[in-house]
Amino acid sequence: MRASAIRPSGMERTFAPDEIIVTKTDLQGRITYANDVFVRVSAYPEQELLGQPHNIIRHPDMPRCVFALLWEEIRQGGEIFAYVLNLARDGAHYWVLAHVTPSRDAAGRTIAYHSNRRVPGRDAVREIQALYASLVAEERRHARPADAIAASTALLDKTLKERGMTYDEFVWSLAGEDVTR
Repeated sequence: MRASAIRPSGMERTFAPDEIIVTKTDLQGRITYANDVFVRVSAYPEQELLGQPHNIIRHPDMPRCVFALLWEEIRQGGEIFAYVLNLARDGAHYWVLAHVTPSRDAAGRTIAYHSNRRVPGRDAVREIQALYASLVAEERRHARPADAIAASTALLDKTLKERGMTYDEFVWSLAGEDVTR
């Protein structure tokens, strides 16, 4: 079942602070591994997840520009931490603090991607929700996806510049409570 066919129910799901969601994908973002926490929280049977694009869990209220930033960073060989709103198969949503990294072979070539996700702190979610709502509103003003991403990226860049921060610094400013647990 494609995420676009799932309607958000407004019900929030969470997971324990000591649990970690883990997934691995190929270079195209297709899921090659999903741990039991991901299977449970996403409400998808494992066999429906494997081989599917990771965006199977994309929530419509998640800004596309954040995913564009994520893919740009990991395709260049870097890692990224990001707050992400996901959509479960049953319409529930769940927030994560994601850490996405390239997986490399012995020669240092990127061969896949790996993501660990923790449950974020409520204060961080409240702050990121406000920012993401403004980014999504900007995206919805544009019919073409490329225009939507460009516009929300510009808004994100402006917002971060006003705060005197990079995206990483912004995430870490919110993540203090999340990484000390």
